[in-house]
Amino acid sequence: MAGEIPDLVALERTGTGKGAARKTRREGMVPGVVFGGDKDPLAIQIPFNELFKRLKAGRFKSTLWNLKVEGHEDVRVICRDVQRDIVKDLPTHLDLMRLRRTTKIALYIPVEFINEDEAPGIKKGGVLTVVRPEVELLCTAGEIPEKITVDVAGMNINDVVTISSVVLPEGTKPTIDRDFVIANVSAPTGLATSDDDEAEEAEVAVDEVEVVGKEEE
Repeated sequence: MAGEIPDLVALERTGTGKGAARKTRREGMVPGVVFGGDKDPLAIQIPFNELFKRLKAGRFKSTLWNLKVEGHEDVRVICRDVQRDIVKDLPTHLDLMRLRRTTKIALYIPVEFINEDEAPGIKKGGVLTVVRPEVELLCTAGEIPEKITVDVAGMNINDVVTISSVVLPEGTKPTIDRDFVIANVSAPTGLATSDDDEAEEAEVAVDEVEVVGKEEE
């Protein structure tokens, strides 16, 4: 289970319709609505600066939030839509959906790499290059994994970790339907340069042999 679900703090909003929404925005708030979960829709408002900061941080719509509204029980929600001003591209309204524990959602789960000090490739000076520090998984709202663990103990230089080689938390699956790369162990810069030089020397030697062969003919 995820260790911490971030809070999203809102206030209950009185009044609905375009006039009430405009008044809310003039007061520096962004109007919204919470729906679903076999409950009546709840009109809310969130401080513009707080919402804008969250949106700039990224992945707002793929994050599970713990919605806190005074006078109501905390509830898990996910954003289904953020309406924006067509000219200024600033948020003007948001829709949040309540989630049941069995609801399937797609979330980015962090990847933890362990036993780097035991990897032969890293002992030789190789570098663990992380391609995906997070992986988007489809999971249930009641069983969100805290992380994905990848053991790199046996990795050598040029070895690659793909999603198919990782044991995923039970009840989850990737949202991408292909075997994508998560990380790899790349050669040290010096070794890579040396290998390139040797390859170039070998190509030159082959060219020289071909030239000599033609002259002898």
